[in-house]
Amino acid sequence: MIRGKLIAGLLIVLTGGAVSLSSYGQGDFILHSVTDNSTFDLSKERGRFVALHFLLKTECPFCLRHTREYIDRADNLPDVRQVFIKPDTPAEIQEWASKFSSEELAEFPIYHDPDAMLAERFGIPGGYRFHGQTVHYPATILIGPDGKEVFRYIGKNNSDRLSFDQLTRTVKSLSTSLQ
Repeated sequence: MIRGKLIAGLLIVLTGGAVSLSSYGQGDFILHSVTDNSTFDLSKERGRFVALHFLLKTECPFCLRHTREYIDRADNLPDVRQVFIKPDTPAEIQEWASKFSSEELAEFPIYHDPDAMLAERFGIPGGYRFHGQTVHYPATILIGPDGKEVFRYIGKNNSDRLSFDQLTRTVKSLSTSLQ
């Protein structure tokens, strides 16, 4: 598990006891939804937290459970925008997303990360073998109100995800430190 902590404006990433400074230069980006005609533009989200959920490629029941938990409980974190991202083809994403209601998808579209380019840009490790493919590990990246990464969680496998309660505690802690 990789965990991060904001200390004096620096993102500290903890990986199995080792500590390293994160210096990713993601900057702004725009994602296109496959489930509707919307786009997600990070630059328009200044002033609030954004949770980027990098879901696994292919059919994954853990991705469905993770997404369901966040959709069902999103009202408990109204100041955090939840963004769900998949690297599959648009047709595969639409098939996967068919498990959600049209109302849920209207509020929480599923965004396309072609060839996992954004995952690469965020330095999410690849190499995870899943359903006969090599994919990036599941991850949640939290962007702060200033548009910069403040926390990351990289799962060790398809079932290792940042729970909603863990994100809630992280946001509360970071909100207190940013005041």
